[in-house]
Amino acid sequence: MQDATKRACAQRLGRIEGQVRGIARMVAEDRYCIDILTQLRAVRAALRRVEDAVLGDHVAHCVEHAIASGDAAEQRQKVQELLDLLARREG
Repeated sequence: MQDATKRACAQRLGRIEGQVRGIARMVAEDRYCIDILTQLRAVRAALRRVEDAVLGDHVAHCVEHAIASGDAAEQRQKVQELLDLLARREG
């Protein structure tokens, strides 16, 4: 993973970690369900942004490297990994 992507993801994940702790407190304090659900949706959206950043980095570097290498087996492997990942991805 590129250093810039790694730093950005680490920062985002730190904020997400804080959000999740806040949601746990909200649950413990019997906060209004809609407020909790709103925060849960925000965390899911933030996780999707981290996922997109990691995926983008992977395509831009790992997949691009496989293409540039000319190694057909490596190219097929990288494409299959992406297909497998996307088949498992939530909608």
